[in-house]
Amino acid sequence: MALGGTGGMVGRNRRFAFADTAQQVVGGFLLAGPFVVTEEVWVLAGSMTAWHVLGTVAIVAAIGYGALYMADQGRDPDQEADVSGVPVRFLSLMTVAYGSVLVLALVFDAPGTFLEGSNVALATTTLKATSVGAVFSVVGAATADSVF
Repeated sequence: MALGGTGGMVGRNRRFAFADTAQQVVGGFLLAGPFVVTEEVWVLAGSMTAWHVLGTVAIVAAIGYGALYMADQGRDPDQEADVSGVPVRFLSLMTVAYGSVLVLALVFDAPGTFLEGSNVALATTTLKATSVGAVFSVVGAATADSVF
């Protein structure tokens, strides 16, 4: 299925377009902000293991997929453009959920503010904190995509 335009499709089952990503970005950034600047998130991230990160990834994916395709009865993942069987809309949502948190963390210099240690430790904890923030960012991104 080609990207862009409505191509004769009406209502909620329209094709994925750049405007959808823009909506996801607005929602993702909106809910990511408070978690990026909260010290408790960075302390929590410091104690997380790889299993905790995998758990948050699963939660983010489940929330995102559920919000896009289970809660919105008019959207069918089988009718959307895909990459290796994964809908482009869902891939965009995951990128926005994690990307918005990471961008805000770096722009606000949250790792430099809340963390100490080597560059490897800073990067590792930043990725863990990103996984925590993405749990909330995905809600905003999926909501904005579904509502607008």
